[in-house]
Amino acid sequence: MRFRVLGPTQVLLADGREIAVGGPRLRALLALLLLDAGRVVSAERLIDGLYGEHPPRGAANALQSLVSRLRQALPAEHTPVEFHPAGYRLAVDPTDVDAYRFERLAEAGRRALAGGDWPRAAAVLREALELWRGPALADVIDVAGVPAQAARLDELRLAATEDRIEAELALGGHAELVPELRQLVVAHPLRERSRGQLMRALSAQGRPAEALAEFEDARRSLAEQLGVDPSAALAAIHLAVLRGDGSSAVLRGGDSFAVRLTTEQALPSQLTTFVGREEELRRVRALLGERRLVTLTGPGGAGKTRLAIEAAGRLDGEVHFVELAGLADGSDVPQAVLSALGLRDAGLRAPAEPGRQSTDRLVEALAERRLLLVLDNCEHVIADAARLAARLLGACPALRVLATSREPLGLAGEALCQLSGLTLPPADASTEEADDYAAVSLFVQRAADVAPDFTVTPANVDVVLRICRTLDGLPLAIELAAARLRALPVAEVAARLDDRFRLLSMGSRAASPRHRTLRAVVEWSWDLLDDAERRLARRLTVFAGGATLEAAGRVSGLPSAEFVDALSGLADKSFVELSGGRYRMLETVRAFCAERLAEAGEADQLRRAHTAYFLEFAWTASDHLRQAEQLHWLRRLDAERDNLHAALRRATAAGDAADAAGLVAALSFYWWLRGMRGEAARLAADVLDLLGAEAPAGLNEEFVLCVYNTSLAGAGHLPSLGTQRSVIRSLDRPPRQPFLLYLSGISTGPPSGGAEHVDELMRELRRLVGPDTWINALGAMGSGSALMWGGQWDRARTALATALDGFRSTGDRWGCMITLGALGELAAWQGDPETAGAHMDEAMGLVEALGSAVDQADMLRTRGEIRLRAGDLTAARDDFAGALLLAQRSGAPEFVASARLGLAQVARLRGDLAEARRFCEAALVGGLTGWYVGEATRSEIILVLDEITEAEKAGAASRPGAPPSADGA
Repeated sequence: MRFRVLGPTQVLLADGREIAVGGPRLRALLALLLLDAGRVVSAERLIDGLYGEHPPRGAANALQSLVSRLRQALPAEHTPVEFHPAGYRLAVDPTDVDAYRFERLAEAGRRALAGGDWPRAAAVLREALELWRGPALADVIDVAGVPAQAARLDELRLAATEDRIEAELALGGHAELVPELRQLVVAHPLRERSRGQLMRALSAQGRPAEALAEFEDARRSLAEQLGVDPSAALAAIHLAVLRGDGSSAVLRGGDSFAVRLTTEQALPSQLTTFVGREEELRRVRALLGERRLVTLTGPGGAGKTRLAIEAAGRLDGEVHFVELAGLADGSDVPQAVLSALGLRDAGLRAPAEPGRQSTDRLVEALAERRLLLVLDNCEHVIADAARLAARLLGACPALRVLATSREPLGLAGEALCQLSGLTLPPADASTEEADDYAAVSLFVQRAADVAPDFTVTPANVDVVLRICRTLDGLPLAIELAAARLRALPVAEVAARLDDRFRLLSMGSRAASPRHRTLRAVVEWSWDLLDDAERRLARRLTVFAGGATLEAAGRVSGLPSAEFVDALSGLADKSFVELSGGRYRMLETVRAFCAERLAEAGEADQLRRAHTAYFLEFAWTASDHLRQAEQLHWLRRLDAERDNLHAALRRATAAGDAADAAGLVAALSFYWWLRGMRGEAARLAADVLDLLGAEAPAGLNEEFVLCVYNTSLAGAGHLPSLGTQRSVIRSLDRPPRQPFLLYLSGISTGPPSGGAEHVDELMRELRRLVGPDTWINALGAMGSGSALMWGGQWDRARTALATALDGFRSTGDRWGCMITLGALGELAAWQGDPETAGAHMDEAMGLVEALGSAVDQADMLRTRGEIRLRAGDLTAARDDFAGALLLAQRSGAPEFVASARLGLAQVARLRGDLAEARRFCEAALVGGLTGWYVGEATRSEIILVLDEITEAEKAGAASRPGAPPSADGA
């Protein structure tokens, strides 16, 4: 099929037969899809194009109905209309659409014209213009979104006509062109290029008086209607005619208009190099090639203006830059654009007409000009800037607008490019790698401007990274910080960023007041917020690491409708960013708004609301961590980790013992699953200091969990809790955190009487808690472990199988994993390496799913012991080495020690007693006192050291023999 829109809308089959499409709205839908042939067009754009600013209720359903009818109207064997999640697509080759072919040929003709290939330019442009059968989209021009599209195509047709005339003038066709040019001038009296071509054609025919009369008519029309003088290009033709200089390039074939339109760029000059933003530059250029309104949004100091200038400067064509920041009133926006374009307020010989608006003069001036208008800093005059942009874009088809603002203009068809901070290197970046990231590169370049010897070195790279991260990678903040190196060492700049608004208070004297200091940048945005937005902005500062929609609504305490409107306003005005379903504030904005929270006297109220919300969240998550949704809730807890820990620290600092201890209790299982032993111990220790040496009334369970978490880091003297039995008996209610039972076992050890006492303890526990699948599975696992260490292997296997079934029924991957590890060890002890390997493979798969480095270290250590027992020393050493690395990174001292012990055993069996002793002695250092598992590991290390000592004595008394066997390892 072939499609036509350059005239009435038509669909033609290969044999030339026309397909009847239907009424105007159906043909308009087809036309809108054809103008983006092969590309997905959003439903919103189609609805805007079909119905305008006030679509009917149910417009989405109406669109679906129209699409269905269009599919039925087109031949069944083609069915080119496709549905996509983002909208609809007409799956046709763009070359089958006459508008596409026209634009492609017109561009080829323009290139040939610019290259001086007049015959080719004329031929290609004639071919392009022959595709037209009348005004574009003539049969659907009354549908809402069609006039703008039609006007764009008609403007392209007129430009192509002028290009064709230019080529034919160069080829000497002056006489034939005069009638056509007179028609063009009458139809478009303000179009200077056509007027200039007519003057040249008349002059070439020996009719200079008529040519000069055309210039006078043009000057009078421009002055009266627009208040401007003729352009320099038209004036040059006038001068050449006056001189009778037929050899002049402007009369022979040089199109001075084309030259002017590709070179005139009224952009501010920049004093510094442009750093980074290459990806954003490519995106802006691509958007400007496809869309007519592009808005750069982002917080103050993100570099929107600089990016707009850089992007505009890299484009061909006429560009005008309009600075709006200094306007006090939005009504001044049209006048600012007039001034930037060099247009006077009234005509040369006549006063401004009553009722004639600046916007009307702009429309007339720009109606036929192809240019890019950069509207900079629209946020404080957003409504007026949006109205002007809508009017100009609707009336001037060749106009494009690039706007910068802290919020979108909110117009249909607007393409947004969101800016935030410059790219930052990862935490472990080397000196060489750091320089490759834009934030660091900008800091280094601006620092070198004031301290020429400054470079990033291994000694200062961490400090530079801290500065760039603390300032969110915001270009303005980084430049202000770098300027401080004139008087302060870089380490001092980093140390003083806690009071960033005072430190970064000296900017360029040439900058606008709102860009001279960091505080001024944020205050400029704050002043644009309404009362509800300010209230929400300051309350959101209580969050650390962002907030979900639910959390922000609950903690802020605003009425639902007010909250949604205020949050939307903050997002639009770049006060918060939405990323991954979370609303975040840049730290600089957050610091400013936190000051406003303190000034409002709401800080303590919001802290309590934040703590209450996340305490409830932590307990809810803890219950789900023992169920099939374990991985989902682990991810949710990961996302809220900063908030949870912030709530815990604030509650501790404020002396809210119940809330602080409750958070420790609720988070204990999560900390264990994520291997956060060190951080958990530090947080719990602070709460323990608050609680004192004995459990406060009603906080027995919470007190015990604080002690256990603190003990995991190998802390010094802690309150004595006694045996696991005494801990359980001390509870006055079922444990809300059943993981307490596991921690009590590894901290205080199992009952001294072995498996029987474990069973008795579990019976006591069941009387306290009743039937609970997870607790019963945990008890069976404890019994099985005790039976295994007591040599009752068959009973141990039965108990462990019961535990595995229980954990599987609840969906707890962690419980399954540790039980499988015990079953693997048991199978290895019974001489069944194949079963042991199968259990360990399944356990390792669960570890990978959980993403716990500590548990991975534990399973590697267990597998290493199984391989050691089987005599595979190389594989065992690899496992122990991997376990050591993971345990060191995770801060798990018991697994660090046990991994070193395993490496010592491998070295001993290989006969390297010196290395074995070195590993054992290293294993005894740190973290193995104060709790059962640590003490047990310590005892085992001492036993192995005794064996090494005996082997050393035996080696000193006789000649060394063959290395000992792996049996009994």
